[in-house]
This record gives sequence, C-alpha cells and structure tokens, in this order.
Amino acid sequence: MGCDGGTIPKRHELVKGPKKVEQVDKNASLVARWNYCAISQTPLRKPIVACELGRLYNKDALIEYLLDKSADKCIIETATHIKSLKDVKELNLTNNPVWKGDNANTKGDKFEDLHRAAFICPVVGLEMNGRQKFCYLRACGCVLSDRAMKEIKTQVCHKCGEPFKENDVIVLNGSKEEMANLQRRMEERKLAAKPVKKSRKSKATEAASKPGLEKEISGQSNQKQEEKKSTVDKMASASSSTSTAENGQLSSSSTSTSSGKACKPASNLVKRSLTEMGEKSEVYKSIFTSHSSAKRSREEKPNWITHTAYYF
Repeated sequence: MGCDGGTIPKRHELVKGPKKVEQVDKNASLVARWNYCAISQTPLRKPIVACELGRLYNKDALIEYLLDKSADKCIIETATHIKSLKDVKELNLTNNPVWKGDNANTKGDKFEDLHRAAFICPVVGLEMNGRQKFCYLRACGCVLSDRAMKEIKTQVCHKCGEPFKENDVIVLNGSKEEMANLQRRMEERKLAAKPVKKSRKSKATEAASKPGLEKEISGQSNQKQEEKKSTVDKMASASSSTSTAENGQLSSSSTSTSSGKACKPASNLVKRSLTEMGEKSEVYKSIFTSHSSAKRSREEKPNWITHTAYYF
C-alpha cells in the first residue's frame, strides 16, 4: 500500500508519539535576563536598578511603571513586589573597556559575540554576561562577581570600601532556589522593619504630645500661682479693712475725747499772750497785734467800724 507517486510512508509519519518538550535556548535566556530590562524589555542603560530578588531594571522604565495609576495598567509579575523606589537599589557598575556597543555591527556582516557584556567585575575582570555569578551589595550598590567575593573574604566593599553584612549580599538573576531564599529574606526584613516604623511613629506622637502636656502643666502652675496671689490679696485686703476699722474706732474715740475736752469750761484753759512772755524782746513783741503799740485809742478810732484785727 502506497501513496500517490509510489511513495511509501514511514512509521513515525503514521504513528503519533508524545510531543517533545520545547527547551529554551540558554544563550537567548541569558541575553534576555542580563541585557534587557525586566519591565520594558528594552536594552539596559544607565541608571540601572536592581530589586531585592536580583532582577535588573531601567530606572526610568521603573519610575514610569510606578507612576502609572490608570485602569489599563499592565501588571507585570516581575515587579509586583516593588511599591516604591525604596524597594530597589541603584547599581554602581564598572564599564567594560572592550565593549563597543550595539553600533559595532550595524551592517550585519560581522560576528556578534553574545558573551560580550557592557559591564565587568572591578576586582577579577569577569564580564557580567550571565556565565559567571554576580551579586550586588545593598549598602553601597557596587556589583561584584561571586569569585571575587569568595577569593577576598572581607566585610568591606572591594570597590568603595564601605562595610557590609552577609545579608546585604544579593545575587543577580539567581536560580530558583536562590530566588526563594532572597524572597524569604526580603519578607523577614520587611517584618523586622515594621516595629521600627511603629516605634518611630510613637516617638513622633510623644514628641508632638509633649508640648501639649507642658502647656497643660504650665497652665495648671499658672492657675495655682494666680490662686495663691488672689488669696494673698484677699488676706491683705481683709487685714487692711480691719486696720482701717480699728483706726476709725481710734479716731472716733480720739475725736470724742477731744470734743469732751472742748466741752469742758474755759476756766480750766489759760491763754498766754506773747506779750506776757518776758524772755522775748520788745522789738519781737511789737510785730504782733496784741502789743500795746498796735492798739489804737478811742480818739483815733474812726466813725465807721471796720471789723479788722486792729479794731479789737
């Protein structure tokens, strides 16, 4: 049994077996992860930022993604854990002096080496193309190769000299196990940061409430002082009123006594004129109207009467 033209079919053409699983090209996956932004899928250009899971982003593309609040916004799985720029770190990359850029093969007649990278390790000189493991430090953002970190074991950055801890080392574009480990560390860090934020808020509220308490305390002290002053004034006024009353009683008694003395007969009172005082001279006595030289005789008196001191 044959087909048209006398061809004989083979077994694999007639019997359908299980489909082969399509395998992703490793070179293509490495190029996509290390040379292109995880959000916009555009070539990586400085400034470049990285999240705590080790993914690479263009900073401008990430800012546009965070600022987009429209309903038609496309939610990208690789950036769901990023809520603000505080969740990423700008990388301090070292340029590759051999890298000529995308303009090196504009005509397409040259061999394009996919293993070339735009950035290298500043310590060992390995190119950051995905063939070697790279990591960055959250403290300073410097990117170093894993080989350099293992060969030179220090707690200080090899490029800028800033100290760091073991939890600050984040692997770039790691495997699934490394990504799971980074995810767990990120969640632990966020949980540990929440009590710190609450304590800062509580301190801020206490600092804001302290002026109010101070004002209340000062107001209470001022009220107490005013009350003390008012009581002292009342006591002083009461004492002054009692003293005035006593003075009034004394003055009334003195006036009554003086009036009683005045009511006594004039026989008890002896008036002495200045002329009778022998110790004074005659010139001094002549000044007064009671002197004999100041008195007029009846012949010198006029016909009319003027009630003056000279008349008497």
